[in-house]
Amino acid sequence: MTTASATSLNDLHAFAAVARTRNFRRAAVELGVSASALSHSLRGLEARLGVRLLHRTTRSVAPTEAGERLLARLGPALREIADAIEAINDFRDSPTGLLRINAPRAACDWVLAPLVAKFLAQHPGMRVELVDDDSLVDIVATGFDAGVRFGESLQQDMVAVPIGPPQRFIVVAAPDYLARRGTPADPRQLTGHACIRVRFPAGAFYRWEFMRDGERLEVEVDGPLALGDMRLMVQAAEQGLGLAYVYAQYAQEALAAGRLVSVLDDWRPAEAGFFLYYPSHRLVPAGLRAFIALARESLSAR
Repeated sequence: MTTASATSLNDLHAFAAVARTRNFRRAAVELGVSASALSHSLRGLEARLGVRLLHRTTRSVAPTEAGERLLARLGPALREIADAIEAINDFRDSPTGLLRINAPRAACDWVLAPLVAKFLAQHPGMRVELVDDDSLVDIVATGFDAGVRFGESLQQDMVAVPIGPPQRFIVVAAPDYLARRGTPADPRQLTGHACIRVRFPAGAFYRWEFMRDGERLEVEVDGPLALGDMRLMVQAAEQGLGLAYVYAQYAQEALAAGRLVSVLDDWRPAEAGFFLYYPSHRLVPAGLRAFIALARESLSAR
């Protein structure tokens, strides 16, 4: 038996996933196996080929020169095989398989969660992996079928489909904070207030955006607390720690109960909508096509 015939397609998929993600744990999650089983599979592949394909340390993994060359040839071939298998879905009444979507937490909460529930009810042969992630990941490199972002965050080689209604931001604070510090009447007055800052996963702080009568403002706010989760921002604002800039949905309950008050209402930021996006140069899987159709149907029904 030749080395090539002794090498299974599963082993090659395993190698490609590890080499592409450069992370055994992420690749294992993507493939639905344990990290230890994946490592064992890769060692067996290297032994059969007689070549080291991966540099491994306790903190990182990266392809060797041989691994890079194998990955370059394998990538297109594995995509062709996946596309060929995916084409069989066209002969089914309902698609089957796995749909992986990467999206910000707010999109998962307010848009995707109800859509996914309806999608799985309509297509029982499908499985969905929904990963909430506020960083701008490369969905192709990380093995996702699609992602969700605001329109301005999309790359030019992506196909974008509107998903869900426009999302509105508001500025909120606890009544006792406003009693102590006063209520800002203009966004420029925020520089004199304690603001709960929004930190992006990459480390930068978000500049609060406002618009009124065509005038746009971006304010570099400051304050003693920075968070990356809007639920925690709402809780911190309720505790009187400062002003918070959040999606309106997160603050609805606290506003209705009087624990928070919205300010700068005449300077509300422009509404922005989420977009489902996917690579323009890739075959669109039947499961993703069905999900897009459901998203469009749900949006038009509003």
